Amino acid sequence: MPPDDVHPGPPERRYTVVYLIDGLGMGGAERLMVPLLRHLDRERFVPHVGVLQVRADNPMEREIRSLGVPVTRLPVERLRDLTALPRLLRFLRGVEADVVHTQLEFANILGNLAARILRLPSVCTAHVLLTEERRLKTRLHEAVEWAVLRFFCDQVIAVSDEARRQYLERKRLAPEKVTTLYNGIDLVPFTDLDRSDARRAVRRELGIPLEARVLITVAVLRPPKGIRFMIRALPDVLRRVEDAFYLIVGDGPDREALVEVADEAGVRERVVFAGMRDDVPRLLAAGDVFVLPTLSEALPTVLAEAMASRLPVVASAVGGVPQMVDEGVNGLLVPPGDSQALARACLSLLTDPARRAEMGQAGWEIVQRKFDVRRQVRALEELYIRFLRAYGR
Repeated sequence: MPPDDVHPGPPERRYTVVYLIDGLGMGGAERLMVPLLRHLDRERFVPHVGVLQVRADNPMEREIRSLGVPVTRLPVERLRDLTALPRLLRFLRGVEADVVHTQLEFANILGNLAARILRLPSVCTAHVLLTEERRLKTRLHEAVEWAVLRFFCDQVIAVSDEARRQYLERKRLAPEKVTTLYNGIDLVPFTDLDRSDARRAVRRELGIPLEARVLITVAVLRPPKGIRFMIRALPDVLRRVEDAFYLIVGDGPDREALVEVADEAGVRERVVFAGMRDDVPRLLAAGDVFVLPTLSEALPTVLAEAMASRLPVVASAVGGVPQMVDEGVNGLLVPPGDSQALARACLSLLTDPARRAEMGQAGWEIVQRKFDVRRQVRALEELYIRFLRAYGR
């Protein structure tokens, strides 16, 4: 981690950093944009966001604009859109970009090509682990994306050591070209929150008894999140903890299928679908144990949010999760896709309030030490300055 004072002298001028991203929905990468931009040094950098798609009306766009950061929509429905690259080049010239920082597939491909054409330094944050996707279109897109990152991007940021290892081994990126930088979160919304009041208000709003014990998951509802396995674990949980509820926060293409799973398991009345929300700290305050039954994850920011809410964690031991969950300290790790293991881990915490409190406090200490967004932003600023100097800007 770079030293705290990464800018020893006054800036010669302010540099325009263009953050290019596929969409501004409620995914992890998209939600991270807000704290990053909130803490960016505005005396040195001028941020501008370019977004290539509209997803669920881009709810994060409103929050970004509220920070005084301009957002420009550059709609690109398909990579084979021959107008996309010229439009992006005009946009970057128009805002007088100095650095391009890309995130997600379309932005990684088009943004780094445009940066190279304009001779601008470019940085990419790669948020995902590599998969064994069999669909031809997906494989082709991934091949193009990583070829562009390999040859045209100045620095790839991996959000976990496991992700970095994959990029080096499977995509043959040079070691010096890939650095690990954990995603961070803004701790202020959690420290400013009256958790007791929020707990009561959210439970009343969602029809959950105040005395109930609540498992909670916050995620985009997609099959890789593995939520169906936690729903199937719920009957075993209810046999020992009769007042248990499972609160699912988020929306996505898997919602209807998950409702069907809950019906089939006979637990529909104990599974609460809260939908997409922009008050995640409040929702987390209503929970007792956070569950992330994911099947693949590079570094799930939502675990840092759970720790900031002082919740113990039950999570799948995949990807970068073990770098966040210290087994037996701030949570419990289980094999992915194992409903029985999920039930056992959840029961061990739901039935032991003292252990929950101890793990929750440990998580709070870990998130302050490792996942405070201010550390991430200072490291990014140092990276921008290094490449700006290398490009003579």
